[in-house]
Amino acid sequence: MAGNTMKKADVVIVGFGWTGAIMAKELTEAGLNVVALERGPMQDTATDGIYPKVLDELTYNIRRKLFQDVSRETVTIRHGVNDTALPYRQLGAFLPGTGVGGAGLHWSGVHFRVDPAELRLRSHYEERYGKKFIPEGMTIQDFGVSYEELEPHFDFAEKVFGTSGTAWTVAGQNVGEGKGGNPFAADRSHAFPLPAQKRTVSAQRFGDAAAKMGYHPYDLPSANASGPYTNPYGCQMGPCNFCGYCSGYVCYNYSKASPNVNVLPALRQAPNFELRTNAHVLRVNLTADRRTATGVTYMDAQGREVEQPADIVVIAAFQFHNVRLMLLSGIGTPYDPATGKGTVGRNFAYQNMATIKAFFDKDVHANPFIGAGGNGVAIDDFNADHFDHGPFGFVGGSPMWVNQAGVKPISGISLPEGAPGWGSAWKQAVADNYTHTMSMDAHGAHMSYHDNYLSLDPTYKDAWGLPLLRMTFDWKDNDIRMTRFMAEKMRGIAEAMGPKAVRVFVKNFGEHFDTTSYQTTHLNGGAIMGTDPGTSAVNRYLQSWDVHNVFVPGASAFPQGLGYNPTGLVAALAYWSAKAIRERYIARPAALV
Repeated sequence: MAGNTMKKADVVIVGFGWTGAIMAKELTEAGLNVVALERGPMQDTATDGIYPKVLDELTYNIRRKLFQDVSRETVTIRHGVNDTALPYRQLGAFLPGTGVGGAGLHWSGVHFRVDPAELRLRSHYEERYGKKFIPEGMTIQDFGVSYEELEPHFDFAEKVFGTSGTAWTVAGQNVGEGKGGNPFAADRSHAFPLPAQKRTVSAQRFGDAAAKMGYHPYDLPSANASGPYTNPYGCQMGPCNFCGYCSGYVCYNYSKASPNVNVLPALRQAPNFELRTNAHVLRVNLTADRRTATGVTYMDAQGREVEQPADIVVIAAFQFHNVRLMLLSGIGTPYDPATGKGTVGRNFAYQNMATIKAFFDKDVHANPFIGAGGNGVAIDDFNADHFDHGPFGFVGGSPMWVNQAGVKPISGISLPEGAPGWGSAWKQAVADNYTHTMSMDAHGAHMSYHDNYLSLDPTYKDAWGLPLLRMTFDWKDNDIRMTRFMAEKMRGIAEAMGPKAVRVFVKNFGEHFDTTSYQTTHLNGGAIMGTDPGTSAVNRYLQSWDVHNVFVPGASAFPQGLGYNPTGLVAALAYWSAKAIRERYIARPAALV
């Protein structure tokens, strides 16, 4: 290091979550020298997942140990373009991670692929329902890549993750009927690496009730290992023991897939890979004509600005950090909702969610203290376009499931309507209901709109003096109507389970977006992929249209939200992009077409 400038690398990767780890592994295998920069601390199962110390709800769920410090860097949020944005200073609606593993360390493990129709959403809806069916102001787009192109990468990602599940068809042959497979799932080249996890009582009752109503229950695909497993990189996993400490925690049992367990041990063996922690990237450095990146500048743990030159820059941080770094670096044109011009910040989308709690008599024991993050039973009858949307007039769908991940003793208490809110009567109500409560969710595919977008805030700055990212976002009529529809369908299943009481929690029945109540951490868009540089920030290979040696994987590439959790598609797209770099870009560094 001379003058705070490091030796040039072939590749510098910003962020070390799932996308950063995948890109690092693929590009080191291609023989490139790779440096990964993670703004947070080193985190590893052996040191951070020590049993029983890690089973600490106060530290992890309440004090948010694995999540971003929003006192130093955050986003500002407003509902509309005429509102004043204010900083998100207390984690609530969404929980971005920090440190090695990122959100891939604290996630739950639900590991879906994608419904093929959602990859060509605008085209699909226009073909089936006509162009007028899509509401004015809704800016949904096709991804620009097909399920068939991504299928080998979904398959390999599942092998890397050690995913448990039950296939429906493999190479066109039905293998899952009557065994827990999903009849709506697209065809697969191989079965899941591991069989599905065992069903909890709540999941089984949900599945039985759904089947009686004519729906099609199936086992959730779970990146929580159902048995011992060694992945293609030689990384080992142990079988999940349903401890109930999954989402928001480091898995002490090496059972939940994470970059730390499933990729990093292999990367550590590579002499051409280096991981630097506490390295906060400030900007991507560009040539004078702003057409080529020369590397990045970051702040190290000692507070020094350091330049890391590189031939390829991969921006692989969390969704909105990707967008912010592009805006701070001057990569691409910022989106302007007034004119519809510009692409960086466009099509920010989130995820709708409705939750139902069913309360049973004391002879029905749900035992909610046990659980696994990705385990459960779901139906897809109302997901994607598996039902006729025509009579209902909204775009998008929602899977519904019981996903019992372990109800914690502090934050997980739910009571029927009318129960006391405090004191000894409240304590008695908790004792009466805790082990007899079952929870189910509908995850709605959130659409993108012309006035839900990301930009740099003109007022607020982070601890390094740089503008915060501003999120302009609110629920729309389409979201509200879809969530109401899904909640009623799910209520029917809940009532068919035979509870003594049902309580519905739906957050967007006409209210504004509420930052205080957890929704999901499934944020999408802002640096979206596509085939038109006028409406997308990156091409179908996740390569910047404007700066050819910058690649931006992650959910920031989604043109709109999905019904499914995003991690499976994020991983497949990262492998898809890495393949294009390895097979085409390295030999001829230029725009990929």
